[in-house]
Amino acid sequence: MIGWLAVVAVMLGIFSIVTTEILPIGLLTQIGASFTISDGMAGLMMTMPGFLAAIAAPVVTVATARIDRRLMLCAFMVLLAAANFLAAAAPDYWLVLVSRVIVGIVIGGFWSIGASLAERLVPAASAARATAVIFSAVPLGSVLGVPAGTFIGDLAGWRTAFIAMGGLSVGVLIMLLIVAPPLPPQQTTRLGVLRSMLNSVATRFALLLTVLVVLAHFGAYTYVTPFLEQVTDAGSGLITVFLLIYGAAGILGNFLGGSLVARHPRATFGTAAGTIAAATLLLPVLGQWKAGAVALLIVWGVAYGAVPVSSQTWFTKASPDTPEAASVMFTASFQATISLGALSGGIVVDASSPSTVMTLGGMAAALMVIAVLVHYARCLTWPDNA
Repeated sequence: MIGWLAVVAVMLGIFSIVTTEILPIGLLTQIGASFTISDGMAGLMMTMPGFLAAIAAPVVTVATARIDRRLMLCAFMVLLAAANFLAAAAPDYWLVLVSRVIVGIVIGGFWSIGASLAERLVPAASAARATAVIFSAVPLGSVLGVPAGTFIGDLAGWRTAFIAMGGLSVGVLIMLLIVAPPLPPQQTTRLGVLRSMLNSVATRFALLLTVLVVLAHFGAYTYVTPFLEQVTDAGSGLITVFLLIYGAAGILGNFLGGSLVARHPRATFGTAAGTIAAATLLLPVLGQWKAGAVALLIVWGVAYGAVPVSSQTWFTKASPDTPEAASVMFTASFQATISLGALSGGIVVDASSPSTVMTLGGMAAALMVIAVLVHYARCLTWPDNA
């Protein structure tokens, strides 16, 4: 029982991190107006954490390889709380970006360590289910975090939303201290291990697929609030409801993906990307109507819910003997592409329109489907032949 409580604590840690990372999506225009900056400039709040997380994932994991993983998880929660309180108090936009740098370091360290801990916290037979529980934090961050943050921002201002996230981070810290067992490092992750992983065709394909689908998703989803405001003509209250529905669909997609990807890795990942492509390509057309927008957001949410667990599974299958190194590679690639997607989407949205961002996102997701078909056509497999 205590093992499952520790799994929940790790899940809540990732939930607080993911929610903090994507919180600006729902508050983008509000924060931009507060500092008198454009939507694209406000999008830097999404770019900074991803960029730093991509660097922090290998650097922090290697540098702390000999330190108890429980101690590291607690230290990252302290940093996350500090980052949220700094953002809430920031008088200038540059201080908000500094707080986002700290968030990036936390993401890179906590996610790389936490994502591979399930098999150490529960019996081996329950490891797959525990991993799905941990990764349910990603869509939960969408279903509860972003809409709740938007709701709090509408009621009491965007700074209050960051204060609330700081309080949650402190709560997770206390829970980790109580229920997480000592977790001495089992395998020391070295840079040489990470470099050798890149020699594997399986790892390179996992990297390519992750980059394409995450670029597609975050290049578009970062700017979904401006899209719903300008194209769908939805008010702030309705946008909160739309994002809540999207996130609920994401939870369904996470557990569907988690139950299918181990047996059907190509079909699950490829179907998720194809569905994201369809939803984002259709949004500029059908998203002009509220019913069309919400229907496509449901489809998009289910599809994206399967993406993190699918990506993690591909990296783990590519390197079954080094689970923490696989998590580092997954985290670094995922977060670097979030940063790239938010940055490129910001450039496009300032130069063109939110509809153009959706179209380009759909095209990137379609490229990922082609890559999966190439993997299938070449009869490629994984080291464990799964």
